[in-house]
Amino acid sequence: MGCKIRKDSGKIEINSKNIRKTEIPEHLMRQMRSTVVLAGAILGRFKKVTFSYPGGCEIGSRPIDLHLAAFRKMGVQVEENAGFIKCSCDKIMAADINLDFPSVGATENIILAATLAEGTTVINNAAMEPEIVDLANCLNRMGAKVQGAGTNIIKITGVKKLKGTGYKVMPDRIEAGTFLCATAITGGKVKINNVIPEHMVPVIHKLQETGCKMKVEKNYIEIEAPKKLKAIEIKTMPYPGFPTDLQQIFGSMLTIAKGTSIIVENIFENRFKYISELLRMGAKITIEGKTAIITGKRKLTGATLKGSDLRGGAGLIIAGLAAKGITRIENIEYVLRGYENFDDKLNMLGANIKRVGE
Repeated sequence: MGCKIRKDSGKIEINSKNIRKTEIPEHLMRQMRSTVVLAGAILGRFKKVTFSYPGGCEIGSRPIDLHLAAFRKMGVQVEENAGFIKCSCDKIMAADINLDFPSVGATENIILAATLAEGTTVINNAAMEPEIVDLANCLNRMGAKVQGAGTNIIKITGVKKLKGTGYKVMPDRIEAGTFLCATAITGGKVKINNVIPEHMVPVIHKLQETGCKMKVEKNYIEIEAPKKLKAIEIKTMPYPGFPTDLQQIFGSMLTIAKGTSIIVENIFENRFKYISELLRMGAKITIEGKTAIITGKRKLTGATLKGSDLRGGAGLIIAGLAAKGITRIENIEYVLRGYENFDDKLNMLGANIKRVGE
C-alpha cells in the first residue's frame, strides 16, 4: 500500500508517510481476516477506503456488519457491490455506537477510524480484551486520546494528527496457553517466561481443574502436569471469559483426560471442524449443536491430518505430541502464520517435529 517496512531482530519499523493507495489488496484480504482492521485506519486518515470481504480461517461466517454499521453511524457512506465494500465521507463524525456483540475487530476498527474524527466517539458494549488495551496504549503514545480501554465503554476524542512512536507489543496470551496445553498433554513440566498471568486467569483455573500444578508469578507461569489429566467443562465467552482461541487447543488436550469433558462454543459456529481430524486419531468425541462431548481415552494414534484454521491446526499438533506413532499434518500455513517458530520451540522442549515439503 506504499508503506516502507524494515524488519530486524524482532522489531518492525513502519514508515507510512508515502501511502497513496486507499484500496486494500483483495488477495491479501482473502488470506487473513484481521486485514479488515486496516479499513478503519485508512478511513480515518484518508476519509475513504475500498476493500473486499475478508477470508482467513474457516471457523464460521464472522460477518463484518457491526463494523459497517458503526462506520455508517459515523457519517460514512458505505456501498457494497459484488463482494467489494467502498466507504467514503467528507469527514468522520463522532457518534455514540452500541455494539450488539462485543466484537474485538469492530471495536478496533471504530477506535482507529475515530482517532482522527471530530468530537468524541463512545463505544458501548465494547470488547474488553487485553489486545484492545494494547492498541489504545500504542495510539495514545502516538498522540491519540482513547479512554476506557479494557472496560465495556470506550471514549475516543478525535485529534488532528498522530505522530510516530516506539512501542513494545504485549505478550501473546494464546501462544502461552498453547504451550501450557502442550505441556499438560505430554505430562511435562515447563516454565513460560514473558507472560502476563492476569490476562490468562480462566486458562490457569481450567488447567488447575485438570490436575495441573500451576506456579504463577508476576511475569512467568510454571506448569507441572499430573500423570493423568481430569475431565473438565468449558464454555467460551468474550473476555474475561474463557477464550474461544484456546477452545481447540484444550479440546485436543482433553482427548486423553480421564472422564467426560464438555466444551460449549459460544462464539464461532464452525470451530469444531478440527474434531473430525481428532476422530482419525481414535479420539472419542460427539457433537451436539454447539457442544462437544469428549470421552477421554488412554492413547491417541498417529494419522495423516489436515488443518483448516490456525488454532485447529495447532490443536492437531498438540494431539500429535501425545499420539502413538507418527502424525502428519497438512495445510499448516495457518499455524505458521499465527505462531512464530512453533516447531522449533516445541523441539527445544523435547518434541520431534520436522517440516517436510518446503
